[in-house]
Amino acid sequence: MLGAMHSHRGPLAQLRRGHEERVLGLLRRHGQLSRAELGRLSGLSRTTLYDIVATLVAGGAVVPGAADPGPRKRGRPVEHLTLDPAAGQALGIDFARRSVHVAAANVAHEMIGSASLPHPPDLPWEGRVDLAEKLVASLAGGALRLSALGTTGAVGVGVVGPVRRTETEAGTEAGRTTHGHGITRPGGGHGGALSDLVELLTSRFGAPVLIDNNTRLAALAEATWGAAAGSPDVLYLRLSHGVGGGLVVNGALHRGVDGLAGELGHITADPAGGPCECGGTGCLETVASVGAVLAAYRERGGDATDFAAFLAALEAGDQTAQEVLRTAGTFVGTVLASVVGALGPGTIVLGGELAEAGEALLGPVAEALDAHVLPLARDRVTLRPAALGEAGGAHGGVALALHESPLLARYPGPALPEDDA
Repeated sequence: MLGAMHSHRGPLAQLRRGHEERVLGLLRRHGQLSRAELGRLSGLSRTTLYDIVATLVAGGAVVPGAADPGPRKRGRPVEHLTLDPAAGQALGIDFARRSVHVAAANVAHEMIGSASLPHPPDLPWEGRVDLAEKLVASLAGGALRLSALGTTGAVGVGVVGPVRRTETEAGTEAGRTTHGHGITRPGGGHGGALSDLVELLTSRFGAPVLIDNNTRLAALAEATWGAAAGSPDVLYLRLSHGVGGGLVVNGALHRGVDGLAGELGHITADPAGGPCECGGTGCLETVASVGAVLAAYRERGGDATDFAAFLAALEAGDQTAQEVLRTAGTFVGTVLASVVGALGPGTIVLGGELAEAGEALLGPVAEALDAHVLPLARDRVTLRPAALGEAGGAHGGVALALHESPLLARYPGPALPEDDA
């Protein structure tokens, strides 16, 4: 009989630990949450949730969050909970085409700081990593605890172009962790160079390194802290010198087959259009990128040496600039309507330099979206401009580390006795 009783205690302890991991995982992913929000997201009963939370609070893994800065409501204030801010930190790095952006936050989703530096487009990885290290050292006046990062944190990294995923490639040796997400092999979008980047970053920061496409990370950042915060299903479209996107489904990045989800720039927008560098014809990138808009403006007699000059002309009321943006926005809205019909996101976020044109672009996008989307979805989709700007990729790297780090995923909680749970 005693043996039978003992055999049941092990599974009960594992079940309880599973409940704790679920609660801790939600706080890692979402940041500050109320008990009601934890209950809704976890699916645990009220009694079980309150018991689990009490244990985590008693053990110091979970602490009361900062007071809600919003307007005070009548009645008892709702207490929010968060992970202990001192328990770990996450670093985000975005290696853009001509600049490096970094950001850092703790596990409570409190931003420590962000910084950027430009560089020549042909700067090798070692030079870019040097810049990243310099920027990280400047965060929070040099107070970022890099020594702790290796044991309790991670580095999320964004790069330009498709990032392939390996099936399983995780290992730990002497405190070093290389995670399977985003490591490429020869023949991938980066010709195997990302493996070298992982080694460089791991040796410099002594922490797990996770790599993904920087536009996809910007989507995750907007869903976590930016224009789509609180929306579980987000479609992000970045209109820059290239056109790319990202999908957040149920609060997590959707990568698709071989990491190719979100390549919205290569959906056909104009079947009669010109060739695209991907080998297709009339892709969205050929009609709604910065270069395409400038080319269309010049073909119609406009005079702009760069996009800043185009925006100045637009601000001055240039009719040709407005018409060019209307055409581009119509193509964008039509493509988005098709994607919405297939995926059903609740929020669409537009980012990149082209989105800096504001209502001159967003207006035509919204009109085309309304005209082509299914009537049932028309009032259920919100279109918003991006909120995080160029820092989005680095913020997304932070979010990636908080969501998927193999160390943070095993966030330390109070020890459970095997036989008494």
